Amino acid sequence: MTLNWGGVLPQKGHNMNINSLKLSPTSSIKEALKIIDSGALQMALVVNSDGKLLGTISDGDIRRGLLSSMELTQSIESLYYRTPIVSHSLHVSPAIIAKAKAKNIRYIPIIDENDIVTAIVNIYEPNFKKPNQVILMAGGLGTRLRPLTNQIPKPMLHVGPKPILQTIIESFLANGYSDFTICVNYKAEIITNYFGDGKKFGANISYVFEDKRLGTAGALSLINPPKDDFFVMNGDLLTNTDFTKLHDYHTAHKSVATMCVREYEMQVPYGVVNLDDNTIKSITEKPRQKFHVSAGIYMLNPQILNFIPKNEYLDIPDLFNSLATKNQNPKAYLINEEWLDIGRIEEYNLANELYSEIFS
Repeated sequence: MTLNWGGVLPQKGHNMNINSLKLSPTSSIKEALKIIDSGALQMALVVNSDGKLLGTISDGDIRRGLLSSMELTQSIESLYYRTPIVSHSLHVSPAIIAKAKAKNIRYIPIIDENDIVTAIVNIYEPNFKKPNQVILMAGGLGTRLRPLTNQIPKPMLHVGPKPILQTIIESFLANGYSDFTICVNYKAEIITNYFGDGKKFGANISYVFEDKRLGTAGALSLINPPKDDFFVMNGDLLTNTDFTKLHDYHTAHKSVATMCVREYEMQVPYGVVNLDDNTIKSITEKPRQKFHVSAGIYMLNPQILNFIPKNEYLDIPDLFNSLATKNQNPKAYLINEEWLDIGRIEEYNLANELYSEIFS
């Protein structure tokens, strides 16, 4: 673990060892002050004899104690905060961040399965980011959206006040992912001229140019192999999915490939006759059937690139089928959040109607 994580304080970093922040519940106020004053975090960690986190103590907690006439030699037992906001993952979820910010808490301890602190995250650190790359597929022709796409690639169509692709990028940025590769083909210059290197959006953006159409998986054969697990997403989707939760799910299952799926329901408009040979057993009137369909969002392990032929056409559904037959056990992650696939004119119009309600 390195300081490339930005807001993460590892075991060794900022010239500070996390062990130097630890106190026992019986430590004195004077000892707590010494630790707090000597560090940049303005806090200390209260742990038991096994090293498990019991709580935190800040300079504000100590000031309250001293104002109530406590002595420096007294213990911090009655002062430390026993229900700190913590995360079990470096990929701190937006929900935890929002909870911490609501309480003006800047630092979140990261604890392992034994409740031992492994790192501390500064959620206000401007460089706080995750190293996982985001690959966005933006090379499609958008034929079903013509004439809207006659002069502009589909991901650059405005939904609400901005292009679809910008909303996608900003959603990932809000989750701490800032390193993007955009795969382009049709009218690529419109995308590259708008986003450039991404700095004006607070992102780092590079591009892969497809000389020929390679499909959503085939295009991955052109990217520089990422060091970490990476996201792949179609550039014509809008969703408020929590990408951090997808990341945690993918990591927890040690998955080589994870596909986001949506539940899709359709109603048969007729009575369905159930037969056994030529004998009618029952009739179900206009039954509803549910399916799980691909949501066009994936998280992949870098080793997945070994399954993708170089410079050959391959779509991601075919890749997942291949992984399944080769016993690679690809996983499905069900998303229940808002999700819009903007492939047809009516879907584009619906997205504009719902944008302010869902994505503003």
